[in-house]
Amino acid sequence: MTHIWVRSESRAHEERVGLTPHGAAKLLAAGYAVTVEESRQRILPIADYAAVGCTIAPEFSWVDAPDDAIIFGLKELPEDGTPLRHRHIMFGHAYKGQPSGQILLERFKVGGGTLFDLEYLTQADGRRVAAFGYWAGYAGAAVALMCWLAQQNGRIAGPVKAYPSARHMLTELQQGLDVLGAARPTALIIGALGRVGSGAADLCQAMGVATTKWDMAETASGGPFPEILQHDIFLNCILARPGTPVFVPGSAKEAQRSLSVIGDIACDPDSDFSPIKVYDRTTTWDAPALRVHDQPILDVTAIDNLPSMLPAESSEDFAGQLLPHLLELNAIDAGVWGRAQDWFDRSVS
Repeated sequence: MTHIWVRSESRAHEERVGLTPHGAAKLLAAGYAVTVEESRQRILPIADYAAVGCTIAPEFSWVDAPDDAIIFGLKELPEDGTPLRHRHIMFGHAYKGQPSGQILLERFKVGGGTLFDLEYLTQADGRRVAAFGYWAGYAGAAVALMCWLAQQNGRIAGPVKAYPSARHMLTELQQGLDVLGAARPTALIIGALGRVGSGAADLCQAMGVATTKWDMAETASGGPFPEILQHDIFLNCILARPGTPVFVPGSAKEAQRSLSVIGDIACDPDSDFSPIKVYDRTTTWDAPALRVHDQPILDVTAIDNLPSMLPAESSEDFAGQLLPHLLELNAIDAGVWGRAQDWFDRSVS
């Protein structure tokens, strides 16, 4: 019997989960064993998993799970250097040369376990089967707007938080804009046709932000693009690859511009291919804005777990996308799981 063990997340502010009680019930009905760890921060209550028949385990007890259990989480494991003997489903961030990723792969190699990286669960044509992109775009645009609001009030943006629902976040943003009483900012989105860009565009529309939507056609001529500097907010929603043009050069800091906030929702400043050359590090929930220039002001926000701000909606959406493939785990050597294992095998060989 295939045994799926849903671990508690150790990362601060991480309330999301990749399997809902509804999905767990489907797996149990299909003959899978499902264990769910207790959690102090998961958005969905443990009682709902118990009610559908899941086995409940103590928080962080996955390290002692049976050898054949498949450990399912979202974000990084504790960086304690211990060898990893289980099969793990998670976002590993390990295949693009990241130093922390190389350490993680070595832990799998020493322990004999396997990483099934959620980013590399793909169909035969390379399309990902499940992603949080829409909610990353939605929350990322909201944080960029929070940064702009703070600037209008003579401040730099303060800490961000998780919301019970998107409606709660929209209400708070709307109140801030109404109190300000000024005209709404303008925004330009690159990657507007993708999942991330769609979420960003929907947030902007909900807040009355006039938005210019660009995608591959508009950037095909190569950058930089002076049009970005003519908008108040720029939202980057594409992950850089070799050949991606520069969108915002370093010289933009001193340039005459309307641009005062960059929301790098793709959040990849360490990449050699980053199209935004005015900053070099991610920002955090506690300090979401990095001021890279004072006169004129330019703030960058680049938070790498944005969907966690909306854990209920993002969990339900992602879990729904992934469930059909979890139901194929009894054939883990084939299909999307086999392709993910091929990535791992090539990376540790």
